[in-house]
Amino acid sequence: MKVLFLFLDGVGLGPADPSVNPLARATMPTLQDLLGGQRLLYSSAPLESRRASLLALDACLGVTGLPQSATGQAALLTGRNVPAELGYHYGPKPNRAVADYLLNGNLFQALSHAGYRVALLNAYPPSYFRAIASGHRLYSAVPLAVTSAGLPLKDAGDLYAGRALSADFTGLGWREHLGLTDAPVLEPDVAGQRLAALAADHHLAFFEYWLSDYAGHRQDMEWACALLELFDQVLRGLLAAWDDTRGLILITSDHGNLEDLSTRRHTANPVPALVIGAPALRRAFVRSLHDLTDIVPAILRLIGGQARPG
Repeated sequence: MKVLFLFLDGVGLGPADPSVNPLARATMPTLQDLLGGQRLLYSSAPLESRRASLLALDACLGVTGLPQSATGQAALLTGRNVPAELGYHYGPKPNRAVADYLLNGNLFQALSHAGYRVALLNAYPPSYFRAIASGHRLYSAVPLAVTSAGLPLKDAGDLYAGRALSADFTGLGWREHLGLTDAPVLEPDVAGQRLAALAADHHLAFFEYWLSDYAGHRQDMEWACALLELFDQVLRGLLAAWDDTRGLILITSDHGNLEDLSTRRHTANPVPALVIGAPALRRAFVRSLHDLTDIVPAILRLIGGQARPG
């Protein structure tokens, strides 16, 4: 079985209030159709439709304060309640204590060391690798976990060859913001089709979409809606190309943010676990999902048999 893990940074389940929640405001026909006419809101979960299951996952994990990226992503990637074990939420980048969790037992390590095909599908530009090499930039949780498993981060060569996608799905950001004017640009639905094709070659394919968290911190409703509407078009292409009988698409997050633009801080809202695929596969996958720590065990049960994160 295969899993395509679409990680949407900073997306919680919020109120049905279009004045503060772009998920209640943006035009997202693909997502609404997938959810049987519902929107991605707190009031919609739990939900079962023809092709999808939606649950609300606790992102606070019993720790006071607002969830943060490093500890939340570490919980998602290790299956351990990292905030509770440390006694605090922390982010955005991992400190030494959070990094130790990621370096010593994570989902990428468990599956790749057991012989499964695993990849992070994001392409990173040349400037990213230069900043990492110079020490001016630190790995965030996802690339730290990936590289700790001995897996390479994909680069511009992979993007140009069609083996990876840019962080904005289409590649337009590489042209407009990075000045790489020859970077390939995809229509959103074509980007979704490419996601499906790349995931088909792996047991676990992971894609990190961090622009959602940026839009939440900026409290920019127009930009947030534009990002969500583009994502909906990507989802349309992905769903058209995805074979539900061969695996699941998992869409989830590390903490709330985008769903409440009345604040630029994170929220204590639960995050969605949106699982797409054949009904029997979905039922087996979601039956034990309650919080962020339940994602890794569910993926390992589906893909990895006896593989363990550490």
